[in-house]
Amino acid sequence: MFLYDLLGLQRDIALEKFLTFNILNIYIIKVLMIKNPIYLSSLILIIFSFAACQDNAETISFPLDIGERPESITKGFNENYFVTVMNGKEDGDGEVVMISEKGVRSFFKGANEPKGIVFLKDHLYFSDVNRIWKVDKNGKGEVFVDQDDFPRGVLYLNDVSLDGRDKGIYVANMGDTKNMRDGNGKLWSLDSENGKEIPNTGHIYHIDLSGNIRLAQGPSSLMPHPNGVGIDNKGNLMIGAFFTGNFLVNRKGKLTPLKGTFRGADAVEQDKDGFYYVSSWEQGKVWKIDGVTEQASILVEGLQSAADFYLEEDKERLLLPDMKAGKVFAVPIN
Repeated sequence: MFLYDLLGLQRDIALEKFLTFNILNIYIIKVLMIKNPIYLSSLILIIFSFAACQDNAETISFPLDIGERPESITKGFNENYFVTVMNGKEDGDGEVVMISEKGVRSFFKGANEPKGIVFLKDHLYFSDVNRIWKVDKNGKGEVFVDQDDFPRGVLYLNDVSLDGRDKGIYVANMGDTKNMRDGNGKLWSLDSENGKEIPNTGHIYHIDLSGNIRLAQGPSSLMPHPNGVGIDNKGNLMIGAFFTGNFLVNRKGKLTPLKGTFRGADAVEQDKDGFYYVSSWEQGKVWKIDGVTEQASILVEGLQSAADFYLEEDKERLLLPDMKAGKVFAVPIN
């Protein structure tokens, strides 16, 4: 018997879910009905408020219009979602927007070209061309590390990932990207002379919570322009190589490509069951890759630009920004 039965109210599904996992509350309610009806009224108000919050959390409906050029998304303060939005090309017009049950609103503004974003130790961290920002729960931001703080310099910071130990973040430096496209704006073919001459200028850096920076992965012909970065279930570094299309895993210090080529690779992730995921900004696709056979299947295609997604396993979905469309989509993973 639930509270609505006791009080002669209509059935409330959100409240039922709450009480199903909190049987003790039923006992307390029964005791208070006998001992102190005033306290019971207060408890009922608290429970209904909680149920309303639970119900509101489910009212966020995707796809959502986010703004001009959204790039990356994460879950942060109060279980809300936060998206980096580059907007125009003017310095300082980039922002982070918050998605909640109340809608979409600006949370922080003042970046140039904000890209990869994560939530760690009650702060948001995101890349911005050649620096990393840190933003608190009130939307107040500061430059966490700047261009001159990096040991080898940076030209184009992109994806950001947690390090899997809550001690810091990884960030991909794509390097000098100006020569990777032909006159029509397409990536050079890998077997073309221009494609073979692409310099290996990309790096992966680790930054701890004190702002100390170390080189986590040096340049490699397998990843001349690394974009995506993540950590697999064994703590190995995963890298999405934008130009070559390699999905790389650093196993015992050696970069090992998975089967397949995913040119324009952006986000990379692995779920608890061992499946890998990779998006292609260039192709507007997302693949799911079997962790054993490395066989890839397309989860979604036909997007304008599949950017840096957030793997939300408890809801069995990816939250995926389409940068050119200005939207965030929910993509089922099962």
